[in-house]
Amino acid sequence: MLTIRGLTKTYDDGTPALRGVDLAVARGEFVAVVGLSGSGKSTLLRCINRLLDPSAGTIEVDGTDMTAAQGEKLRAARRRIAMIFQQFNLVPRHSVLRNVLTGALGGKGATAGVLGLFSAAERERARANLALVGIAEKAATRVEALSGGQKQRVAIARALMQEPVLLLADEPVASLDPATSHSVMKYLAALNREHGLTVLCNLHFLSLARRYGTRVIALKDGLIVYDGSPAGIDETRFCEIYGEEAEEVEIR
Repeated sequence: MLTIRGLTKTYDDGTPALRGVDLAVARGEFVAVVGLSGSGKSTLLRCINRLLDPSAGTIEVDGTDMTAAQGEKLRAARRRIAMIFQQFNLVPRHSVLRNVLTGALGGKGATAGVLGLFSAAERERARANLALVGIAEKAATRVEALSGGQKQRVAIARALMQEPVLLLADEPVASLDPATSHSVMKYLAALNREHGLTVLCNLHFLSLARRYGTRVIALKDGLIVYDGSPAGIDETRFCEIYGEEAEEVEIR
């Protein structure tokens, strides 16, 4: 599903974010990516869907070379890679259903996109996606009236409108309380387990990575320092990943 070779990203100010990352993700995996802030987690996800251009290396998603794709080929490839964010990126004054429908804009023409013209089939699919994340009854509600956990579920439903082969989640529960975090993570895990969606999810808490990931990757200073089973991260590994800040990070 995803093959990364020698991925390097250096920002314009000379800061190295990724330093020769090699990674292969099989179809249907739930890969949790952990590491301190600044370790390269967000940069990795943004390079995969070309929100950021890599400095070097190659990224292949489901047979498409993302680093070489341009124009319509890149747009088509991006439509198959959905992404959800820590801050939801929803339109607060619009209804839940309208926000979800925007996930289908990538496959529409300019006029239909600007005017918000959606077919009956697209509306039906949007409602079905809301049902998948347990929030179908909120379709007509304005997003600004929702809780944080509900907003993130709307964002997941919007991502599903792209009918993606790969879902990238960048710290999707970082702004949520522990109980709500588990609720959102359970929906992501169900989509992975029951619908075969490949998920690459950045997480700050190792406890969440251990519980929901089928595989854990740890980044430190732009390098992969662990790649394996969630159960394989013991105290020694944990300290290698988080260094002097290990005591400030949840390990349970």
